Amino acid sequence: MTSAFPHQSHVDYSPHERADLTVSGDSQAEALQALSSGTAQAILGALDDDPKTTSEIAERVDTSIQNTHHHLRRLEENDLVKPIGTWYSVKGKEMTVYALTAEKLVVQFGTGE
Repeated sequence: MTSAFPHQSHVDYSPHERADLTVSGDSQAEALQALSSGTAQAILGALDDDPKTTSEIAERVDTSIQNTHHHLRRLEENDLVKPIGTWYSVKGKEMTVYALTAEKLVVQFGTGE
């Protein structure tokens, strides 16, 4: 079946070289909770080489699309991943493409001073 939409158009995106996360008080506790999940860590690993859609990530980490979407939302809320484009399924359904926001994440405890 041929689609009128480009399935996987080129996504020109480069993550930042590094992101710093300073943990002090309750301000970043949510980010640490998002990172503490094995599924979230697997998702970050799946995105390490190339941007992917939710369904591609779910397949790569062997979990449901719903579970993947939940973790992607938490990771996005904490600026660890972000949507960078849209691809289309063979049936023409829009699929969000996600990528890491940074190649390296540095977690520091304290005030960062």
